Amino acid sequence: SFLQLLSNVLLWDGIVQEDTVRDLGLSKLLNRYLLLNLLNTPPGPDNIEKCNKVVACLPERWFQDLKRGSTLPELQNFCQHLLR
Repeated sequence: SFLQLLSNVLLWDGIVQEDTVRDLGLSKLLNRYLLLNLLNTPPGPDNIEKCNKVVACLPERWFQDLKRGSTLPELQNFCQHLLR
């Protein structure tokens, strides 16, 4: 249900101020709740599927001006999880 909520919040990108959407979606929902669930899910197909769904929710335009090999500050913990 948190993944569905994250998806719905991120749909507001472009309608509500970007900083607000990123704070609510990434800092609050992803980092506080969803990431805890992902960290407690055993490695395997289920965890990979959940991570893919999180990535699919993220607006592509947030990444257009980033340097190669970098990410949004709010996604650092999620990226560390992906690397593990």
